[in-house]
Amino acid sequence: MSDITQESFISHLIELRDRILKSVIALLVVFACLMPWAGAIYDLLAQPMIATLPPGTKMIATGVITPFMVPIKVTLLAAFLIALPVILYQAWGFVAPGLYTHEKKFAVPLVIGSTLLFLAGIAFCYFFVFNTVFSFIAGFAPQSITPAPDIEQYLAFVMTMFLAFGVTFEIPVVVVLLSKFGWVSIEKLKEARPYVIVGAFVIAAVVTPPDVVSQILLAVPMCLLFELGLLLARFVAVKGISDYRPPTDAEAEAELDKTIP
Repeated sequence: MSDITQESFISHLIELRDRILKSVIALLVVFACLMPWAGAIYDLLAQPMIATLPPGTKMIATGVITPFMVPIKVTLLAAFLIALPVILYQAWGFVAPGLYTHEKKFAVPLVIGSTLLFLAGIAFCYFFVFNTVFSFIAGFAPQSITPAPDIEQYLAFVMTMFLAFGVTFEIPVVVVLLSKFGWVSIEKLKEARPYVIVGAFVIAAVVTPPDVVSQILLAVPMCLLFELGLLLARFVAVKGISDYRPPTDAEAEAELDKTIP
C-alpha cells in the first residue's frame, strides 16, 4: 500500500470517527434533555395498553431495577428518533463524496423518504395497531382474570412491533431501488405479486403475536405498500435490465474530478 493510499485510508477513518462521535453526542444531548420526563415518556408509550385494562388496574414490574431501567430504555429510544436527522446527516456527509452526481440526486430523497416511511410505520403501529390488538385481546380475557402486564415484557413487545412495522413501511423503497438500478424489471415484480402476498402473511405470522388481528394488520399494509412501490417505480425504473450499464472509465473519471476540489 502506497503512502498516499495509506494516508487517504487513515483520513477516511478519522472522518468516520468524527462523524460517529458527533452522532453519539447529538443522541446523548437529546437523551439528557429528555431524562427529566422519562416517566412521562413511558406512560405515553404504555397508554394504548392502559386504555384497555380494567379501571384501576396498573402494569407491574417484577424486577428490582426494572422500574428504573425500562423508562431509561424508552427515553433512549425517543432520543434516537429525535436525533435521527442529525445521525442521517452525518452518514450522508461521509458517503456523499464517493457518489456520482446522479446518485447524489437520488440518494437525498431516498434517505428522506426511507426515514419518513420508518417513522410512519411506528406511528401506524402506535395509534392504530396497538389499540386494535389490545382491545381484541382484552375482549377474549375471561372475567375471572385481571390482566397485569409486566412493563419489561411490554417494552420488548413494543420494540418488536415498532421494528416490524418500521421495516415493513420500507417496502416501497426496496421496490423503487430494484427498479431504479435495473436489478428487477417492473414486469417481473408484477409476476411475483402472488408470492409477495403469501410471503406477507407468513412474515406477519412469525413476527406478530399469535392472533389474527395483528397478523392481518401487518400483512395487508405490506401488500398495499408493495403496490405503492410498483406505482412509484414507474417513474424511476430503467427501460430494461439490458439497458442499464455501469459508467465507463471516462465517465467515472469525469465524475471523480467533480468531487475533488
